[in-house]
Amino acid sequence: MRGFRETADDMRIVDGFAVEPPFDLLWPERIAAPVLLASPHSGRDYPRDFLAMTRLDRVTIRRSEDAFVDDLCRTASGGRLPVLAARFPRAWLDVNREPLELDPRMFSGRLPAGANTRSTRVAGGLGTIPRIVTERDEIYGGPIPIEEALDRIAVAYEPYHAVLRRSLTRLHARFGRAVIVDCHSMPSLQRTGGVEGRADIVIGDRHGSSCHPALTDLAATLLREAGYRVALNKPYAGGHVTETCGRPDRGLHALQIEISRGLYLNEATITRTNGFASLSRAFTAFVARFAEGFEAIFDDLRSAAE
Repeated sequence: MRGFRETADDMRIVDGFAVEPPFDLLWPERIAAPVLLASPHSGRDYPRDFLAMTRLDRVTIRRSEDAFVDDLCRTASGGRLPVLAARFPRAWLDVNREPLELDPRMFSGRLPAGANTRSTRVAGGLGTIPRIVTERDEIYGGPIPIEEALDRIAVAYEPYHAVLRRSLTRLHARFGRAVIVDCHSMPSLQRTGGVEGRADIVIGDRHGSSCHPALTDLAATLLREAGYRVALNKPYAGGHVTETCGRPDRGLHALQIEISRGLYLNEATITRTNGFASLSRAFTAFVARFAEGFEAIFDDLRSAAE
Protein backbone atom coordinates (compact mmCIF):
# COMPACT_ATOMS: atom_id res chain seq x y z
CA MET A 1 0.00 0.00 0.00
CA ARG A 2 1.09 3.58 -0.54
CA GLY A 3 2.43 5.55 2.41
CA PHE A 4 2.39 9.30 2.87
CA ARG A 5 4.54 11.78 1.05
CA GLU A 6 6.16 14.58 3.02
CA THR A 7 4.13 17.74 2.66
CA ALA A 8 4.72 21.46 2.91
CA ASP A 9 2.32 24.28 3.67
CA ASP A 10 2.03 25.23 -0.03
CA MET A 11 -0.39 23.52 -2.37
CA ARG A 12 0.96 21.06 -4.93
CA ILE A 13 -0.09 21.48 -8.56
CA VAL A 14 -0.58 18.19 -10.41
CA ASP A 15 -1.53 17.16 -13.93
CA GLY A 16 -4.54 15.17 -12.73
CA PHE A 17 -5.53 12.05 -10.85
CA ALA A 18 -5.42 9.79 -13.86
CA VAL A 19 -1.63 9.93 -13.35
CA GLU A 20 -1.37 10.95 -9.66
CA PRO A 21 -2.81 8.86 -6.80
CA PRO A 22 -5.99 10.58 -5.56
CA PHE A 23 -5.48 9.43 -1.96
CA ASP A 24 -3.02 7.70 0.35
CA LEU A 25 -3.61 4.60 2.42
CA LEU A 26 -1.20 3.80 5.22
CA TRP A 27 -1.65 0.20 6.34
CA PRO A 28 0.81 -0.92 9.06
CA GLU A 29 2.11 -4.46 9.12
CA ARG A 30 1.05 -4.75 12.76
CA ILE A 31 -2.17 -2.99 13.69
CA ALA A 32 -2.72 -2.18 17.35
CA ALA A 33 -6.52 -1.76 17.23
CA PRO A 34 -9.35 -1.80 14.68
CA VAL A 35 -9.38 1.99 14.39
CA LEU A 36 -9.23 3.63 10.97
CA LEU A 37 -8.32 7.33 10.88
CA ALA A 38 -9.63 9.10 7.78
CA SER A 39 -9.17 12.63 6.45
CA PRO A 40 -11.35 13.17 3.36
CA HIS A 41 -11.01 16.97 3.14
CA SER A 42 -7.31 17.69 3.72
CA GLY A 43 -6.07 17.16 0.15
CA ARG A 44 -3.89 19.89 -1.31
CA ASP A 45 -2.92 18.43 -4.69
CA TYR A 46 -4.68 20.80 -7.12
CA PRO A 47 -5.16 19.71 -10.74
CA ARG A 48 -3.75 22.22 -13.18
CA ASP A 49 -6.90 22.25 -15.32
CA PHE A 50 -9.07 22.86 -12.24
CA LEU A 51 -7.04 25.93 -11.32
CA ALA A 52 -7.55 27.18 -14.86
CA MET A 53 -11.34 26.78 -14.42
CA THR A 54 -11.73 28.55 -11.12
CA ARG A 55 -12.29 32.28 -10.73
CA LEU A 56 -10.57 32.24 -7.32
CA ASP A 57 -6.96 32.94 -6.39
CA ARG A 58 -4.74 30.22 -4.96
CA VAL A 59 -5.37 31.18 -1.33
CA THR A 60 -9.14 31.61 -1.53
CA ILE A 61 -9.59 28.30 -3.36
CA ARG A 62 -8.14 26.58 -0.29
CA ARG A 63 -10.64 28.02 2.21
CA SER A 64 -12.65 24.79 2.37
CA GLU A 65 -9.63 22.55 3.05
CA ASP A 66 -9.36 20.76 6.36
CA ALA A 67 -5.77 21.85 6.11
CA PHE A 68 -3.12 19.52 7.60
CA VAL A 69 -5.60 17.22 9.30
CA ASP A 70 -3.97 14.42 7.31
CA ASP A 71 -0.69 15.23 9.07
CA LEU A 72 -2.41 15.07 12.45
CA CYS A 73 -3.75 11.63 11.54
CA ARG A 74 -0.44 10.36 10.24
CA THR A 75 1.36 11.35 13.43
CA ALA A 76 -1.42 10.09 15.68
CA SER A 77 -1.40 6.67 14.02
CA GLY A 78 2.14 6.11 15.30
CA GLY A 79 2.60 3.58 12.51
CA ARG A 80 0.18 1.29 14.39
CA LEU A 81 -3.22 2.30 12.98
CA PRO A 82 -4.36 2.56 9.36
CA VAL A 83 -4.90 6.01 7.85
CA LEU A 84 -6.80 7.00 4.71
CA ALA A 85 -6.33 10.56 3.43
CA ALA A 86 -7.43 12.32 0.27
CA ARG A 87 -4.88 14.09 -1.88
CA PHE A 88 -7.49 15.81 -4.05
CA PRO A 89 -8.92 19.05 -2.63
CA ARG A 90 -12.43 19.36 -1.29
CA ALA A 91 -13.10 22.29 -3.64
CA TRP A 92 -12.61 19.86 -6.55
CA LEU A 93 -14.57 16.89 -5.13
CA ASP A 94 -16.23 16.10 -1.81
CA VAL A 95 -16.31 12.42 -0.88
CA ASN A 96 -18.33 13.14 2.27
CA ARG A 97 -21.42 13.49 0.09
CA GLU A 98 -23.62 11.09 -1.83
CA PRO A 99 -21.99 10.11 -5.14
CA LEU A 100 -24.43 12.23 -7.18
CA GLU A 101 -25.38 15.18 -4.98
CA LEU A 102 -25.26 17.62 -7.88
CA ASP A 103 -26.54 21.15 -8.45
CA PRO A 104 -28.03 21.29 -11.97
CA ARG A 105 -27.30 25.02 -12.16
CA MET A 106 -23.59 24.28 -12.13
CA PHE A 107 -23.43 22.06 -15.20
CA SER A 108 -23.97 22.11 -18.91
CA GLY A 109 -25.45 18.85 -20.17
CA ARG A 110 -27.92 16.35 -18.76
CA LEU A 111 -27.40 15.09 -15.23
CA PRO A 112 -27.47 11.30 -14.79
CA ALA A 113 -30.61 9.56 -13.60
CA GLY A 114 -30.74 9.32 -9.84
CA ALA A 115 -28.88 12.57 -9.16
CA ASN A 116 -29.90 14.15 -5.87
CA THR A 117 -30.45 17.79 -6.86
CA ARG A 118 -32.53 18.90 -3.86
CA SER A 119 -30.52 18.11 -0.75
CA THR A 120 -29.80 20.87 1.74
CA ARG A 121 -26.11 20.47 0.96
CA VAL A 122 -26.69 21.04 -2.75
CA ALA A 123 -28.81 24.08 -1.92
CA GLY A 124 -25.96 25.42 0.20
CA GLY A 125 -23.43 25.01 -2.60
CA LEU A 126 -21.68 22.07 -0.99
CA GLY A 127 -22.62 19.07 -3.08
CA THR A 128 -20.34 16.34 -4.42
CA ILE A 129 -18.90 18.94 -6.80
CA PRO A 130 -18.93 22.07 -4.62
CA ARG A 131 -20.10 25.42 -5.94
CA ILE A 132 -18.51 27.53 -3.19
CA VAL A 133 -15.58 27.45 -0.77
CA THR A 134 -17.03 29.95 1.69
CA GLU A 135 -20.50 31.40 2.04
CA ARG A 136 -19.75 33.94 -0.67
CA ASP A 137 -16.86 32.66 -2.81
CA GLU A 138 -18.13 30.95 -5.96
CA ILE A 139 -15.58 28.55 -7.43
CA TYR A 140 -16.56 28.84 -11.11
CA GLY A 141 -17.41 31.75 -13.37
CA GLY A 142 -20.05 29.74 -15.21
CA PRO A 143 -21.32 26.22 -15.90
CA ILE A 144 -18.88 23.35 -16.32
CA PRO A 145 -19.54 20.23 -18.42
CA ILE A 146 -21.36 17.46 -16.60
CA GLU A 147 -18.76 15.09 -18.08
CA GLU A 148 -16.15 16.87 -15.94
CA ALA A 149 -18.12 16.11 -12.78
CA LEU A 150 -18.68 12.47 -13.69
CA ASP A 151 -15.00 12.03 -14.51
CA ARG A 152 -14.00 13.31 -11.06
CA ILE A 153 -16.45 10.93 -9.44
CA ALA A 154 -15.08 7.98 -11.43
CA VAL A 155 -11.41 8.86 -10.92
CA ALA A 156 -11.46 9.73 -7.20
CA TYR A 157 -14.84 9.36 -5.45
CA GLU A 158 -15.54 5.76 -6.37
CA PRO A 159 -11.99 4.50 -5.67
CA TYR A 160 -11.87 6.34 -2.32
CA HIS A 161 -15.08 4.74 -1.11
CA ALA A 162 -14.06 1.34 -2.43
CA VAL A 163 -10.83 1.48 -0.41
CA LEU A 164 -12.70 2.80 2.62
CA ARG A 165 -15.15 -0.12 2.52
CA ARG A 166 -12.39 -2.67 2.00
CA SER A 167 -10.36 -1.24 4.86
CA LEU A 168 -13.24 -1.41 7.33
CA THR A 169 -14.15 -4.92 6.16
CA ARG A 170 -10.55 -6.01 6.62
CA LEU A 171 -10.39 -4.62 10.16
CA HIS A 172 -13.75 -6.14 11.05
CA ALA A 173 -12.73 -9.54 9.72
CA ARG A 174 -9.58 -9.50 11.83
CA PHE A 175 -10.91 -8.02 15.08
CA GLY A 176 -14.64 -8.67 14.95
CA ARG A 177 -15.37 -4.94 15.12
CA ALA A 178 -14.07 -1.68 13.69
CA VAL A 179 -14.44 2.07 14.05
CA ILE A 180 -13.72 4.86 11.61
CA VAL A 181 -12.75 8.22 13.07
CA ASP A 182 -13.50 10.65 10.25
CA CYS A 183 -11.36 13.70 10.95
CA HIS A 184 -12.16 17.26 9.87
CA SER A 185 -11.54 20.87 10.80
CA MET A 186 -14.04 23.71 11.13
CA PRO A 187 -13.79 27.50 10.87
CA SER A 188 -12.86 29.00 14.22
CA LEU A 189 -15.85 31.36 14.10
CA GLN A 190 -18.32 28.50 13.77
CA ARG A 191 -20.96 28.75 16.50
CA THR A 192 -21.79 25.54 18.32
CA GLY A 193 -24.34 24.45 20.87
CA GLY A 194 -24.09 22.87 24.28
CA VAL A 195 -20.87 24.53 25.48
CA GLU A 196 -19.88 27.94 26.73
CA GLY A 197 -18.86 30.03 23.75
CA ARG A 198 -17.48 28.20 20.74
CA ALA A 199 -16.39 24.59 20.90
CA ASP A 200 -12.83 23.52 20.20
CA ILE A 201 -14.00 20.13 18.95
CA VAL A 202 -17.36 18.80 17.76
CA ILE A 203 -18.05 15.06 17.86
CA GLY A 204 -20.70 13.70 15.50
CA ASP A 205 -22.36 10.30 15.77
CA ARG A 206 -25.52 10.98 13.74
CA HIS A 207 -27.37 11.54 17.02
CA GLY A 208 -26.45 8.12 18.32
CA SER A 209 -27.15 6.08 15.20
CA SER A 210 -23.63 5.61 13.83
CA CYS A 211 -21.73 4.59 16.94
CA HIS A 212 -22.19 2.80 20.25
CA PRO A 213 -22.88 5.50 22.88
CA ALA A 214 -20.05 4.23 25.06
CA LEU A 215 -17.58 5.10 22.29
CA THR A 216 -19.02 8.58 21.83
CA ASP A 217 -18.85 9.14 25.58
CA LEU A 218 -15.27 7.87 25.64
CA ALA A 219 -14.18 10.27 22.90
CA ALA A 220 -15.89 13.25 24.56
CA THR A 221 -14.45 12.41 27.98
CA LEU A 222 -10.90 12.02 26.70
CA LEU A 223 -11.00 15.30 24.78
CA ARG A 224 -12.47 17.20 27.73
CA GLU A 225 -9.80 15.74 29.99
CA ALA A 226 -7.25 17.12 27.53
CA GLY A 227 -8.68 20.59 28.14
CA TYR A 228 -10.87 21.06 25.05
CA ARG A 229 -14.41 22.43 24.94
CA VAL A 230 -16.42 19.66 23.29
CA ALA A 231 -19.85 19.75 21.66
CA LEU A 232 -21.89 16.79 20.42
CA ASN A 233 -23.66 16.75 17.04
CA LYS A 234 -24.10 20.55 16.93
CA PRO A 235 -23.64 21.83 14.32
CA TYR A 236 -21.95 18.77 12.78
CA ALA A 237 -23.66 15.42 13.33
CA GLY A 238 -21.64 13.62 10.66
CA GLY A 239 -21.79 13.46 6.88
CA HIS A 240 -22.18 10.75 4.25
CA VAL A 241 -19.20 8.73 5.50
CA THR A 242 -20.46 8.60 9.08
CA GLU A 243 -24.00 7.85 7.95
CA THR A 244 -23.09 4.99 5.62
CA CYS A 245 -20.20 3.42 7.55
CA GLY A 246 -21.74 3.39 11.01
CA ARG A 247 -23.60 0.14 11.64
CA PRO A 248 -23.23 -0.46 15.38
CA ASP A 249 -25.47 -3.54 15.30
CA ARG A 250 -22.91 -5.13 12.96
CA GLY A 251 -19.87 -4.07 14.96
CA LEU A 252 -19.07 -1.15 12.62
CA HIS A 253 -18.88 2.25 14.29
CA ALA A 254 -18.33 5.73 12.87
CA LEU A 255 -17.45 8.99 14.59
CA GLN A 256 -16.83 12.36 13.00
CA ILE A 257 -14.46 14.78 14.71
CA GLU A 258 -14.32 18.48 13.80
CA ILE A 259 -11.35 20.47 15.15
CA SER A 260 -11.42 24.26 15.31
CA ARG A 261 -8.89 25.70 12.87
CA GLY A 262 -8.14 28.45 15.35
CA LEU A 263 -6.25 25.89 17.44
CA TYR A 264 -3.55 25.36 14.84
CA LEU A 265 -4.04 27.35 11.63
CA ASN A 266 -3.66 30.87 10.30
CA GLU A 267 -6.95 30.83 8.43
CA ALA A 268 -6.05 33.85 6.31
CA THR A 269 -2.87 32.36 4.86
CA ILE A 270 -3.59 28.60 5.26
CA THR A 271 -0.37 28.04 7.20
CA ARG A 272 0.31 26.28 10.47
CA THR A 273 0.70 28.31 13.66
CA ASN A 274 2.73 27.39 16.73
CA GLY A 275 -0.41 25.70 18.04
CA PHE A 276 -0.06 22.88 15.55
CA ALA A 277 2.64 21.09 17.55
CA SER A 278 0.68 21.11 20.81
CA LEU A 279 -2.52 20.04 19.05
CA SER A 280 -0.65 17.20 17.36
CA ARG A 281 0.67 15.95 20.69
CA ALA A 282 -2.79 16.13 22.26
CA PHE A 283 -4.49 14.46 19.31
CA THR A 284 -1.89 11.68 19.27
CA ALA A 285 -2.48 11.03 22.98
CA PHE A 286 -6.24 11.07 22.41
CA VAL A 287 -6.08 8.54 19.57
CA ALA A 288 -3.89 6.19 21.61
CA ARG A 289 -6.23 6.31 24.60
CA PHE A 290 -9.32 6.01 22.40
CA ALA A 291 -7.93 2.93 20.65
CA GLU A 292 -7.17 1.29 24.00
CA GLY A 293 -10.56 2.24 25.38
CA PHE A 294 -12.36 0.97 22.28
CA GLU A 295 -10.98 -2.51 22.81
CA ALA A 296 -11.64 -2.41 26.56
CA ILE A 297 -15.27 -1.31 26.16
CA PHE A 298 -16.15 -4.19 23.90
CA ASP A 299 -14.20 -6.71 25.93
CA ASP A 300 -16.30 -5.63 28.94
CA LEU A 301 -19.55 -5.78 26.95
CA ARG A 302 -18.73 -9.25 25.69
CA SER A 303 -17.86 -10.48 29.20
CA ALA A 304 -21.10 -9.06 30.57
CA ALA A 305 -23.10 -10.89 27.90
CA GLU A 306 -21.47 -14.26 28.60
